[in-house]
Amino acid sequence: MPRVIVVGSANVDFVVQTPHIPRPGETVLGHHFVMAMGGKGANQAVGAARLGADVIFVARVGRDIFGDQCIEAYHTEGINTEYITHDDQEATGVALIAVAADGENSITVASGANMRLLPEHIAAAGEAIARADVLVMQLEVPVETVLAAAGIARQHGVRVVLNPAPARTLPGDLLRLVDVLTPNRIELAQLAGISEGQVRQLSEEQLGQVLLGLGVKQGVITLGAQGALVADSAGVVHVPAFPITPLDTTAAGDAFNAGLAVALGRGGGLVEAARFASACGALAATKMGAQPSLPTEVAVEAFLVER
Repeated sequence: MPRVIVVGSANVDFVVQTPHIPRPGETVLGHHFVMAMGGKGANQAVGAARLGADVIFVARVGRDIFGDQCIEAYHTEGINTEYITHDDQEATGVALIAVAADGENSITVASGANMRLLPEHIAAAGEAIARADVLVMQLEVPVETVLAAAGIARQHGVRVVLNPAPARTLPGDLLRLVDVLTPNRIELAQLAGISEGQVRQLSEEQLGQVLLGLGVKQGVITLGAQGALVADSAGVVHVPAFPITPLDTTAAGDAFNAGLAVALGRGGGLVEAARFASACGALAATKMGAQPSLPTEVAVEAFLVER
């Protein structure tokens, strides 16, 4: 059983299905509402647990009903919550999500306690990080916290997977500690300091060169319906997407990263892991909500057999 430790955000998601994403100043009448646990960190922790990993989640929630509901939900998933702390000043993070009829979404996040997950909390979880096979992180918590966790992981030979979302410029000190970076095109453009339009004009080989030029050893560039690109010193490999009819893409990227971490924790190669991750993301996009959509190991294996 792979040991995966996730450092990241814990939110409660408020999701409304709408005919289309509202434009500025526009009110849209939606029709279906779901309240579910979310946050990129929590999504990836739950995703990894459902795929059979032994998961520890390091996070921070408010001292409120939403924080209590989050922790209860993680217990139900079999996640170790020993390193989830409560904040007395900020509320538990929330996300307001509109999901259009074509599956696209628009998300507004109030980070709350997530931005008060500090390096001192990472130090308290240092022994747990050192025992993991894979450390998984995102960017919905402070960058200095991510850097602290990556530093501990590197000291103990633990593989570091960083999902650089939401997109922002990152220090080279952090990128040099990352083993596998998993940006989409927009995030890659932000990291590299170029426009999204420029990124879309690049060939697969050029995309791989841009990613490795950031200073990471390996990476997987997610391309949505076009699949993913695995890049390392040996070159670039295209992993095709699985054809599906999307319902809600909210947590597809989180399912992908969870699947990638679990597959790597089992000792798989990066191309093999990316294919498994793609199946996880595809299945997640066929259901509403963030954590409710994350697939189990049995579901993913059955999906792969059918393909």
